[in-house]
Amino acid sequence: MSKDISTDMDLFGGSGGASTQRLDVVKLDYVESGSMTWRELFSGFDSLKAITFSSGIGFVYQLVDLFKDVEIIFGCEEVMSYTLQEIMAYQAKLMERIRKSDSAAMAKMIERVENGNIRLYVARQKLSHEKIYLLESDNGRRRVVFGSANMSFNAFGGRQREVICYIDSNEAYERFAEVYEDLKRGSVDTITKKAIEVSDASENIDALPVSETVRVEKAIYIEPAKEVGEEVNFVLDTRSLAKKIAPSIPISKDEKKKGKVLITPDIIQKVRRQLVKESEHEKELRSEYPQLAVDAENNAVFLNGEPLDLNPAQDDIKRDAELFAMYMKGFERFHGDSSGMQNRYYEFANWFFCSPFMAIMRDTALRYDQKTLPYPVFGLIYGQSKAGKTSFLETLLKMMIGQKVKISAPEFTRTTIDGLRRTVQGAPIIVDDLTNTRFNQHAIETIKNDDFGSLDHLLNYPAVVISANEDVKAVAPEVIRRTVICRVQAGLTNTEVMKSNIVRSVQQKIGTALYREYLRRMLESLSEMMETLKDDDPESESPDILKVSSEILYSIFCGCLDERQDFIRELSLEDYFSEKVTGKYAIQTIRTAWQATPASFEVDARTNTLRYVAGENWDADRLMKELPETLCARRSRDSVIMDLDAAKEFFNIDFRPKLFWQRMFGK
Repeated sequence: MSKDISTDMDLFGGSGGASTQRLDVVKLDYVESGSMTWRELFSGFDSLKAITFSSGIGFVYQLVDLFKDVEIIFGCEEVMSYTLQEIMAYQAKLMERIRKSDSAAMAKMIERVENGNIRLYVARQKLSHEKIYLLESDNGRRRVVFGSANMSFNAFGGRQREVICYIDSNEAYERFAEVYEDLKRGSVDTITKKAIEVSDASENIDALPVSETVRVEKAIYIEPAKEVGEEVNFVLDTRSLAKKIAPSIPISKDEKKKGKVLITPDIIQKVRRQLVKESEHEKELRSEYPQLAVDAENNAVFLNGEPLDLNPAQDDIKRDAELFAMYMKGFERFHGDSSGMQNRYYEFANWFFCSPFMAIMRDTALRYDQKTLPYPVFGLIYGQSKAGKTSFLETLLKMMIGQKVKISAPEFTRTTIDGLRRTVQGAPIIVDDLTNTRFNQHAIETIKNDDFGSLDHLLNYPAVVISANEDVKAVAPEVIRRTVICRVQAGLTNTEVMKSNIVRSVQQKIGTALYREYLRRMLESLSEMMETLKDDDPESESPDILKVSSEILYSIFCGCLDERQDFIRELSLEDYFSEKVTGKYAIQTIRTAWQATPASFEVDARTNTLRYVAGENWDADRLMKELPETLCARRSRDSVIMDLDAAKEFFNIDFRPKLFWQRMFGK
């Protein structure tokens, strides 16, 4: 047996470079091959030390029963860069997997873990591709089993082809024991009884093995692997492509039931035709959308590969500012809450303009274990019809890239959107006129799973903006905290819409100068915000990009407009996601009901409860989705029951029962 056999010749020609790094190799002599069961391979020994890249828990239980003393190091089943979030996610899923296994076998193993004759570890510092099994008996007999087989029935039960080798040798045992101890030393976390029983990725995250290591050692270093990017991208691309192909493969119910699918040349051709059709449709969508890319390192922005001029003429900036102000003042003619509409639309414009910077902020936040919620990449404008939602979004996009492109509601699916986001880059994707049914079927799941681009560290991808009418009722809490929402309650009559020329006039004349000036100033602030995200001080707050954006816009408009506009103002994250903002519909509903129908309320000061009888189940459900947790709200049929004191503060209503004359005269 020899060690460290290598050559100075590059495997692909030439010399030098990473491919000439010396490798640990083992030279073996071939003796013979044969067949045996896994029990025959492992029996006759008293202790086991193993490294497995993947595992089947049922097989693990049966295998450890053969030994008096066991140590197992579990590696990850996926390509990982070993950031803290990936380590925690893998460990949480591994513990969950063990908990869901055979309860009697698990209880027996936990007992042995407590007794100390089974020690379980999980790797956290580097990829472990080794599959090594070190067997030793009390009389000194030793065996090393190695090859491609992981610790599972699939591998050792003859269900799949594996390379399985073994050698009975003290020298081989000592050499492979060095490999085992090298991985174990400083790069694994101990799996305890508590970790198996309760740890998860939520309130019990402090019971995970890595959390326990931090508690015991006070601090540990985690050094994410930088070299796995290509492999991660390959895995993600493969999964993404498989999901894309899956709907095109015809599988009958009978085939699903049997678990066997018959593939014929005709089926291959059917799949081909469907994929070609979808590919052509996707190309059409992509060709319509320009690519806006932010290059933070070089303080540059590119549109379709060409650098933008970020030093526009002041006269051009002033013209765009005046046209935008003219457009916004046009909402004063709308019926309903027109001033509120101006404010909501301006807030939305502020987010819309800074949305191309969200991808890089989210990536930086993830790399330094910070929250991504302050950097939303979804927007929703909904409300009554003829409120100018579509033309407003078109105008904003025209100011950004000089075009006003959008996709229609029937084209909106999660697969389509994910495909576009990988290609379009920074310009927001506008989905026009989405119905309530389609919103529930496609948009909610897309928004909830907002980890797009995180694993492959995409720095340029677009926000998704949805416009919808009033039939999009309540928005679920998990959507509200991830989405910039603009609910408008004003509109024009049919004839007023027909007569208005403001939109067409503004869209014809407005350019991109104001936005290019905005981009230059945002780039100047971007590096400072990114550095703030890298600060590991637990007392520090995430940089408020929406506040920075609004300050820049405010400065530009103030320098260009002769007359100050009230809707142009400085904003912050609070203006988008505070409880009073996200619960605005609920506040309005309760205040209106208290004034108009106080009999629909039951006030019980003794139990500190407030009951509101909504009258309809769907109305109660809608309220529940917008009420903050502080109200401890619960639903009972068509009623919503809340904490009285918290409700008084949230709705700014005293909720004292009204006398007859007060109800009659509104006092």
